[in-house]
Amino acid sequence: MHLPSPADRSADRQPAGLWADLLAGLAVAGVLLPEAVAYAAIAQVPTTHALLAALAGLCVYPLLGSSRFAIAAPTSSAAAVFGSAVLSGGPQMGLALVGLTGALFLLAGLLRAEFLGAFISRPVLRGFAWALAVTIVLKQVPHVLGVHAPAANIIPLLGQLATEASRLHHPSLVWGIGALALWLLLHHTPQRWIWLPPSLIVLAWGVMLSVALKPEAQGMQLVGQIEWQALSLQLPKLSIEHWLSAVEIAPALLLILFAESWGSVRSLALQQGEEVDARRELLALGAANGISALLQGLPVGAGFSAAAANQSAGARSKWAGVAAALALALLLWLARPALALLPVPVVAAVVIAILLHNLWPRSVLGSLHLRSDTWLALVAAAGVLGFGVLFGMLLAVGLSIALALKRFADPVVVELGRLPNTRDFVNVARHAGAQTLPGILIMRPDEPLFFANAEAVFKRVADRVRQAGAHTAILSLEMSDDLDSTALEAIGELSRTLNAQNCQLMLARIKDPARLGLERSGLNSDGRPGARLFWSVDDAVSAA
Repeated sequence: MHLPSPADRSADRQPAGLWADLLAGLAVAGVLLPEAVAYAAIAQVPTTHALLAALAGLCVYPLLGSSRFAIAAPTSSAAAVFGSAVLSGGPQMGLALVGLTGALFLLAGLLRAEFLGAFISRPVLRGFAWALAVTIVLKQVPHVLGVHAPAANIIPLLGQLATEASRLHHPSLVWGIGALALWLLLHHTPQRWIWLPPSLIVLAWGVMLSVALKPEAQGMQLVGQIEWQALSLQLPKLSIEHWLSAVEIAPALLLILFAESWGSVRSLALQQGEEVDARRELLALGAANGISALLQGLPVGAGFSAAAANQSAGARSKWAGVAAALALALLLWLARPALALLPVPVVAAVVIAILLHNLWPRSVLGSLHLRSDTWLALVAAAGVLGFGVLFGMLLAVGLSIALALKRFADPVVVELGRLPNTRDFVNVARHAGAQTLPGILIMRPDEPLFFANAEAVFKRVADRVRQAGAHTAILSLEMSDDLDSTALEAIGELSRTLNAQNCQLMLARIKDPARLGLERSGLNSDGRPGARLFWSVDDAVSAA
């Protein structure tokens, strides 16, 4: 989710050093406070759970994280998943989910599994993010209308809204629309005139008008007193069944959080020409979520909105996050009575305004012309809208992993030919001028070979050799960095099969790890049991 950042300061006006970090921390706290109120509403828990999570993330991330701009705090997607878990098993199941996700982050960091974020494709993330924004906005509409519509999924929610339309609470509607209009006005006001986030300004006006007009007398719901609980480390109290349900969801939440966090951290690092460490990010998010779970907080990630606000506010180091934690703690100490007076329609309007620009599916529809796997965006969006955030998230993750496995397990095998007057060999199906060589068949798998696809690939090669009647088959293995035992044994079987057909097998473009494995298997340059190894396809052709 993207929240408009504070005003950009020109370089010659930015303060330096610790003072810059203090100012940036104040700006970040101004973003996180209204976000915490909004995300707690999305997660269907008291605001204190979101605030504790923000404090845990702000204090823990600077110790382990690698980015000087990243801010670990609750995010919209994590709050929505937490809310779905709460509907399934109550608040304790949500807290168990946070703890398990933190443990998995730490385990992934210790095992150097930073590649995990790559298992969710960008189309799936786009579809999930768009549908999540639509879901969150629609769930705020009952608060603006002042009606009761508690359904968790979109279709039942729309039905309840239609039923309750005649009972809408007019004062709530007026306050909600007024807050939304004010937010939009501030958002489009030149940034040099406004130094605070529009969300913070709108909430402040909501509090002041609430003091003056007493909307609760008209039946309007207020946020209510935020009971600040003493910091105590507690484990969730759940049944085995609910623990098992949380265990099923935690891996998917880990992938979503890491993909979102690594995307924001990496994009900001590229803008600044800096380097970040994925393993340190895993460990930082693991520790932050672990502490947040013990403090009864929401899941945290390095969302883009707070990180962008931190960068644009002129942060120089990780001390800006620590300053944000101190500023947020002071706001909680001094402003809790004021937050209790916030009308719920105003908070709902702020949530809608924050996500308003995400409602048009530009990123989803804009990539469909690329074809390939972009259809996954529509499937992921339909899963979230039709079956809820939790199922939609699991569907999105499952689709990404299934697509990756399908591509690796069923690779394309192409036939190569020589470009005239060169030593280059290319796909004959895509290059009309490429020439095949009499009696020599050259083929290349376009995915790495491993246990799931090796036998299928070599069967295709053997069938094609039989059709072509070639006396020499050259297999280019440039896509395989290494070969597992199944692939090595399958190559030996292919060599013997081709020998029985009076065809010699040659292997070209073999990388060093794969070459060592082939030599240990007896598939060496001496020709036993019929395969020979070459550094290039041209060398193999010359030998043939």
